[in-house]
Order: sequence, then C-alpha cells, then structure tokens
Amino acid sequence: MKAAIVESAGKLAVRELSAPAMGEYEARCGMLYGSVCAGTDTHLIRGDPPFCHWLKPPFILGHESIGRVTETGAKVRNFKPGDVITRVGCPAVGPIASGWGGFAETGIATDWRAMQEDGLDGWQGKTVQQILPPDISPAVGTLFITWRETLSYVTRMGIGPNASVLVIGSGGNGLSFVSQARNLGASRICLVGSANRAKEGLLAGATAAFDYRSEKCWERAREAAADGYDFVIDAVGKAEMTLEGQKCLKTGGTIGIYGLDEGGRIVLEPDRTFTFYGGGYDEAETHEAVLKFYRAGRLNPAVWFDAKQAFALEEIGLAFEAIRKREQIKPLIKLH
Repeated sequence: MKAAIVESAGKLAVRELSAPAMGEYEARCGMLYGSVCAGTDTHLIRGDPPFCHWLKPPFILGHESIGRVTETGAKVRNFKPGDVITRVGCPAVGPIASGWGGFAETGIATDWRAMQEDGLDGWQGKTVQQILPPDISPAVGTLFITWRETLSYVTRMGIGPNASVLVIGSGGNGLSFVSQARNLGASRICLVGSANRAKEGLLAGATAAFDYRSEKCWERAREAAADGYDFVIDAVGKAEMTLEGQKCLKTGGTIGIYGLDEGGRIVLEPDRTFTFYGGGYDEAETHEAVLKFYRAGRLNPAVWFDAKQAFALEEIGLAFEAIRKREQIKPLIKLH
C-alpha cells in the first residue's frame, strides 16, 4: 500500500509500505478520503512542539480520514464490510510509526464497543471511529472530525443562545468555530482573520469579519461588541492575538486557546475578571449532533472545500502547497 510519510522534519513523501496487521477486535478498511488539517499536519511535518516530544519520524501522517470496511476480525460485531468509518488511520508498520496514519491506502478501525462490552482496556481512544450513514458522502465525512471537535469545544465552553463570540483565526478550525457558535444560538459572531477569508467567514455564519492585518482591526472588533464579548476563541494560538483577544472580553467572559502556534509563549494578562477555558473537547460526544446540523443544512461543506477538487495521494505535496499559498482551506485527498 501507499502512505504519506514524514521521513524527517520538513520532508513528506509517499512511499510503499506493507499493509498493517489486523487484530480480532479490528476491521481492515480501504481508505477513501482524507482532508488536510493545516494546523496540526503542518506542525507535525515541521516537527514543532508539543508533537515532537512524543512522535519522531518516520511516521504516517493524517488524522481526518474516512475508510470503508473490507474485512473484520473474529470478535468484531459492530462493524461489517461496507460500513464507512470516521477517523480511520494506519497503525505503525515495522519501523514506521503512526501519526494517526490517515493518509494511507489501508487503515484499521477498532470495534471499541465490543471491547468495552467484553471488559477490555484499549478502546477508550477509539470512540471517534463512528459509522457514517449512507446519506453522508465520504468526502464530506472528512469534515466531521473538525466539526465534532469544535462543536464539543464550544458546547463545553458554555456558548449558547444570544451569546456574543469573537473567533480569532480564519483557517478550517476558526471557520468551524463560527458555524458551531451560530448553531448553538450565538447572536453576535465576529471573526478576526485573513481578508481573503471574509467571504467564507460570513458564509459560515459570522456577523462581521475583520482583517487581522488592518491597523484598526482590534479597535473595530471591540466596537462591534461595545460591552465586550462573552466568549473569545483563539483558534491560532499566537501570543499577540491572544493578548488582544483578552482585551475584547467583557468582565466575567471566557477565553479559550485552541491553536498551538505559540503555545509555550502565551501569557494571560487580565486587566479585568475573566475565565480561562482549559477543558478541551471530546470529539466522539458530538457525532450525532453534527449529523443533525449537517442534515438540516447548518454546516456547509463549501465553506471548507470543493469536494470535486481532490488531490491524489501522490499529489499530497501540492495540497500543502495550496495551503501555503492560501489557495485552499482544507484540501481533500483521494486515497483510493
């Protein structure tokens, strides 16, 4: 099988590997599509902290991939051949580690429910491997990973009806935070991001979008919520932007730092009382809610990509180049 492997810091290549072994609680999957996570995948390729502390090259890249079951182990009872599964990846193959392993032609899904029912450990991290209903295309299914993570995050953060929300960052995650805040009933959703993403921001549900390069960006953002924002989400994780975001909060508001660009250098310098949200998310808990929002037309894939414009696995380098040039937000990779 072919797989996209980070061979060393900054070097990504597509190589032939042996297919992964399958255990008795596992299902072998033919991988269908994966989408690029501009943040995490780029950090992994470069070898940035915190990932470099626990994951060393060479490893198989990708964590937003969808696979179809082709074969099941002897104790699998909740998956069957033909099922389409979210968040499938290839485990380690010989000396090649797994960086979730989604950009590969073959992946392994775990029947975590069967393991749980049988009283075994090791299923806890596999709950993200959920069956995708037949009415959801596998290409769109790649977006479920981002949609589930961000919906869980904003729900746990406490965003609800009539909230005012400021989202910092107009990448795939930032735009998803905008849509999910809207889905939870927020009435004012302002986006600070790139000028060329304003259209997507408004399509995602923002009530206003501000260019972070503009001299008066933060002044305009504060004016849009004169009494301050109930919630600020920094989807980038840059120290300067986080500091500006804190200044936009109302007294008693909540800020969450989701991005990792400068995680070790961010400082909280409150000149008012606010809450720092550090509770993270549980992607699996929002699977059904994301299905409901998507079927209701409240999550629009066109914000993130054109499903008709997919890169072949061998062209994955071009996908990352499209991100670097800001030509695409979440390039789609066709794995088979």
